[in-house]
Amino acid sequence: MRAVAIAVSVESKKFFRSKVPFITMLVLLMIPFVGGLFMYILKDPENAQNMGIISAKAQLAGSADWPSFFGLIAQAVSIGGLMAFGFVTSWIFGREFSDRTVKDLLALPIRREYIVISKFIVIFVWCLLLSILVFLLAIVIGFQVDIPGYSTEILKQGTLVFFICSILTLLLSAPVGFFATIGKGYLSPLGYVIFTMIIAQIIATTGYGQYIPWSIPAIASGIDGSGSINIEPISYVIVIFTTLAGIIGTALWWRHADQN
Repeated sequence: MRAVAIAVSVESKKFFRSKVPFITMLVLLMIPFVGGLFMYILKDPENAQNMGIISAKAQLAGSADWPSFFGLIAQAVSIGGLMAFGFVTSWIFGREFSDRTVKDLLALPIRREYIVISKFIVIFVWCLLLSILVFLLAIVIGFQVDIPGYSTEILKQGTLVFFICSILTLLLSAPVGFFATIGKGYLSPLGYVIFTMIIAQIIATTGYGQYIPWSIPAIASGIDGSGSINIEPISYVIVIFTTLAGIIGTALWWRHADQN
């Protein structure tokens, strides 16, 4: 629709003229570098100690191979993505209140739902592009480190797991937009993000992570040691329900809430 396309264009210009894309890219691109460093250390711990990368007392678990590397990257984006993707969503919605531009948006001759949809489109596209960039860089670093055990099948499985985890994590950023809206700024959504990260870690250890939306991406990444996607169909339903609740709740607030 033309109205949505125009709204997306405007939101994109506002977003890419800010420092948020650079900050989030810088943060998430640390994931493949840290993963590559771990693989390098695990390949030859003794050499890493001699180079001063780790101390003689360091205790490292795991193996230096491509399945472990892909699993590490997927786990990192499942956890770190909650913060990075949540930060993007918080800024895109919260800035309208902090900069006091929300009244101008609501006065425009365009349906308020289109404004909300355009914001979520920009969030989804940028975070997906970030995920692709992280994965491609991870592959490059993996070959530079010369991680053993590469095969086409492992690449296919690693790609599948990584992007399922990324998309699940991205979808869970939708409620952040709702909290940024009702909180009218940045504080409430960032508090929500931190709360969900803590809850995800606690519940995952109890064995009920399959039923808590923020724990599901980490479980899908194989953080339980399975090395493959090991979540039930109900987990996907829970994530989708949480996403729709965030989007619909945000749209309803923008449509009906009074602005002072």
